[in-house]
Amino acid sequence: MTDRRSELAGNLAAVEERIAAACAAAGRKREEVTLIVVTKTYPAEDVRILSELGVRHVAENRDQDAAPKAAACSDLPLSWHFVGQLQTNKVRSVVGYADVVQSVDRARLVTALSKEAVRTEREVGCLIQVALDAEQSATGKGGLGERGGVGAEGVEELGELVARTPGLRLDGLMTVAPLTGPYAGREQAAFERLMDLSTDLRRAHPAANMVSAGMSADLEHAVTAGATHVRVGTAVLGVRPRLG
Repeated sequence: MTDRRSELAGNLAAVEERIAAACAAAGRKREEVTLIVVTKTYPAEDVRILSELGVRHVAENRDQDAAPKAAACSDLPLSWHFVGQLQTNKVRSVVGYADVVQSVDRARLVTALSKEAVRTEREVGCLIQVALDAEQSATGKGGLGERGGVGAEGVEELGELVARTPGLRLDGLMTVAPLTGPYAGREQAAFERLMDLSTDLRRAHPAANMVSAGMSADLEHAVTAGATHVRVGTAVLGVRPRLG
């Protein structure tokens, strides 16, 4: 356990240096960017060590892994973020532990989240997941992207729905750098596009100022563009075979 703690502490310090350097280069204050450690596939013991090292935000993408882990760590001062594609049959479980769902991309999911949040008397923060690979959809609403998310054309309407739906709080936007489409391989441009969409959203919803973008490989691009949250897994926890 001591070796693992030392490993995580070293990795965390290296990521912190990267974020601080990116903030300095962009003329931003370090406190403007929140680190979310993506703990998917890693055990509750790692989450506990991270908490001891000062991490306050963790993220998961599969409910079957996340639910027991969140339960095992329920005594820790953590905010849990759900970042994976979310099926409606998993909503009841996810609302039980997630403070923020970052992958809201369709009206049916909004309805399911609201129903469960109201039933359990919780308020769930929601980020609209933007699929920049779906941006040129011919539907006019923005089709779903390869890794979930709604096209840019659908952000305003879905944001309005979240904002007026009981039990939910519209916190902002999230994206994953797309592998296909006009922004493939252009992380900086993708994250700048997300910031433009955030500006548009905040005109109607000033409190929806969270912008979640950037991961281990491209967090500097996200910080430069103006992201408020970066989601880092491998750079903190190392490479581990996927479970299941």
